[in-house]
Amino acid sequence: MSQPTATKRPVLLYTEQTPNPETLKYVTNKMMYSGTAEFKTPEFAAEWSPLATALYEFPYVKNVYIANNYVTITKEFNYSWDDIMLKIKEFIKGYLEEDKPVVNEGFAEAMAKLEAERGVAYDYDEDDAETVKQIKELIDTYVKPAVEMDGGNIEFKSYKEGVVTVIMQGACSGCPSSTVTLKSGIEGMLKRMMPQVKEVVQEMG
Repeated sequence: MSQPTATKRPVLLYTEQTPNPETLKYVTNKMMYSGTAEFKTPEFAAEWSPLATALYEFPYVKNVYIANNYVTITKEFNYSWDDIMLKIKEFIKGYLEEDKPVVNEGFAEAMAKLEAERGVAYDYDEDDAETVKQIKELIDTYVKPAVEMDGGNIEFKSYKEGVVTVIMQGACSGCPSSTVTLKSGIEGMLKRMMPQVKEVVQEMG
């Protein structure tokens, strides 16, 4: 009598618009990577992400951002989503159905080490440590969840003389509306809750 074979959970995939017209969010019912991982070049993808490497084989893929159960694709501007959206969707679905690796082991640890070496996490004066802690908490609590819904990410970069610098990733990087969001939304909130904050500026991730 043959053993019953375990049925694989079907991979479901759908697309979501983002505020960036050049970027589309592909959402699946499968956890791809617990965390955030952005691959802005094929070379960096080749080192850390088999999925991003495979996506870069398409000439119209400009940027790959992977987080939790979705992958955000930024296309080259001279291509139309009407022509390429389904091709990417079918490819990602097939890739995940085969249980191929998405992000290599050790990526998060390597990125944390790199960040510490660059001093990104500590780019502020000791006297501002408490202020920075509050800024990070506000960003993580109020800003990150909304940005993630749009297929992107925001990270604290530095604080100096009232100016907060953040890094925008995924759909938010290069998005025409991200400057408006940054100024009217994030800057406005931080100024209201923390009078010492004068301005919020972005550095592309």
